[in-house]
Amino acid sequence: MKKILLLLTAAVFAFASNAQKDSTLKKKDFKRDVLLQTTMGDIVVRLSDSTPLHRDNFLKLVKVGYFDSVLFHRVIKDFMIQGGDPDSKNAPAGQPLGNGGPAYTIPAEFRQTLFHKKGVIAAARDNNPQKASSGSQFYIVQGKKFTEAELENMENSRLKRKIPAEQKEVYKTLGGTPHLDQNYTVFGEVVKGLEVVDKIASVETSKAADRDRPLQDMRILEAKLIKRKKK
Repeated sequence: MKKILLLLTAAVFAFASNAQKDSTLKKKDFKRDVLLQTTMGDIVVRLSDSTPLHRDNFLKLVKVGYFDSVLFHRVIKDFMIQGGDPDSKNAPAGQPLGNGGPAYTIPAEFRQTLFHKKGVIAAARDNNPQKASSGSQFYIVQGKKFTEAELENMENSRLKRKIPAEQKEVYKTLGGTPHLDQNYTVFGEVVKGLEVVDKIASVETSKAADRDRPLQDMRILEAKLIKRKKK
């Protein structure tokens, strides 16, 4: 009897493990938010249905535990916090990071309504002509507030285009990183835990070969899908 119980326990454990690693998306998954449990607290992210390629990819990675134990390996105050490099999970102190990820990219999904205000999540990428996104690396914008004069200067010198008036107001009151708009795909936003983003963005970082890596590891302990709550 004891042997049978052990076999059943092993079978249940194996089934649970396989179920947890199943990346198949179900209808209910599209109505869930993503909880990032970090060493500094919880961040809840809501993905955008306007960027289905990025949304689906992120959901699948969460479901298979891809982000569990990864670091926010690049942190710049008043700019953003970046994570998603699987090489960071067991990286020793001082090791430069930022090159890890799956062997695929995601086509850019630029949307005029999705811009780099404080709290959005966007896909990192290397310097490629198509501006295709990394398969796993992402950043959450902290940014800073801008004056009207600063935004006008950015329009003329860097963007070579006008920033929509309603977006300008957000950049002046909430803040963000407007120079990244239409260059990196925004695919969601933080709906809870902006103060955690601020805390992570404020930690001391390296100035050595692992530049901008926090001196004390800022880790995503676990990422999982949770029931969506109304804003």
